Amino acid sequence: MRFLAAEHIRRRADFQLIYDHGRKIGGRFSTTFILPHAVPSGPSRLGIAATRKLGGAVVRNRAKRLIREVFRRNKIAPGFDIVIIPRRALLDASLTVLEADYRSLVERQLRPPAPGAAPSGRPPRPGGDPRL
Repeated sequence: MRFLAAEHIRRRADFQLIYDHGRKIGGRFSTTFILPHAVPSGPSRLGIAATRKLGGAVVRNRAKRLIREVFRRNKIAPGFDIVIIPRRALLDASLTVLEADYRSLVERQLRPPAPGAAPSGRPPRPGGDPRL
């Protein structure tokens, strides 16, 4: 099964929408932004933002190939737009470890929050602002 053109996020406006309105999840190998899109039954889409801070063109392309392969093998989030910003540690990890990390990040997003829990997952501070 290929990584189809309909599964790509290419437009800057789409990336910006996901950055602004999506949920940011930090992981060991990447930072991931996830946003449900308007058509929940549609295919999930992937965008990769590999900047020059990661390395040269060869390094960035290798990181993108690894991320695309993990996404292609793990179709666990239909109806979501996902943007992944790779970290340098991704380059030294095996594909199995990357898949496990990706699955845990996405499943953490898909899991409903516990009733009465604060949005960050921590209980609010007594007498203080819960956002601090």
